[in-house]
Amino acid sequence: MNFKHLYYFWTVARSGGVARASERLNLTPQTVSAQIKLLEEQLGTPLLRPAGRGLELTEAGRLALGYADEIFALGDALKSALASHQGMPFLPFRVGITDVMPKSLAYQLLSPSTGLAEPVRLVCREGKLDRLLAELALHRLDMVLADRPLPAHINVRGYSHKLGECGLAFFAAPMLADTCNVFPDCLNGAPLLLPGDDATARPRIEAWLEKNRLAPRVVGEFDDGALMMAFGQAGGGYFPAPAVLGEAIETQFGVRRVGLAEDIQDVFYAITGERHITHPAAQAVLANAMAT
Repeated sequence: MNFKHLYYFWTVARSGGVARASERLNLTPQTVSAQIKLLEEQLGTPLLRPAGRGLELTEAGRLALGYADEIFALGDALKSALASHQGMPFLPFRVGITDVMPKSLAYQLLSPSTGLAEPVRLVCREGKLDRLLAELALHRLDMVLADRPLPAHINVRGYSHKLGECGLAFFAAPMLADTCNVFPDCLNGAPLLLPGDDATARPRIEAWLEKNRLAPRVVGEFDDGALMMAFGQAGGGYFPAPAVLGEAIETQFGVRRVGLAEDIQDVFYAITGERHITHPAAQAVLANAMAT
């Protein structure tokens, strides 16, 4: 694709017409129209169509405009980054965090990257694992933090690095926690908040409940762990979370730990696009996880 042609199209779309765009580009309207025509031929679809005395975007044109916005925004970001780099060097460390990943744990895992001799600018993106892996494949991310290794069915080149594992504990607001005399029996018939189906811990929790012959009332399911804890804080029900975060969860949400499910282990991974890690911030994250 000729990005000059794309830029002409983008300028026309954002200027409201060929005439205004040609003034901004210091070109004749005929030249601008001809360049856009070449772009349409390259893409195999019209991007603009007549509308009254002007032009309007086709459906393909609206789609192309969205991509063009991102492309030229990245270009501006590149110029800004290079300008900043000349004044104060920094190294971007772009990390994807799956939405089921506890945010307090993500902070603990990433904190070693902020204490390096070379300044690092941490850029975090949150979302579903498949979307983050697509970003990793496009080299828009340096690492993805997840509660599972790279799925075998996803056609993305990547490598999984185990960061650690921990047991799962159950927490509740003080008023509800006071009713739990014997754990885990107190979960039977009680309101329970669970992570969503995307969380690998979900089937383990359900198997543990069945093994212990417990039948709580599942009153909520959450893809976002922080939102689940907020409902738990309000007394909505018992909820599970990594035991290693127990003190932080109790302090932040004002809840109490009622028991530990020793049979359930949460495992966390870093997924990278390269087997041998070269990014110093990623190396620091993995080295710290192995040391602990």
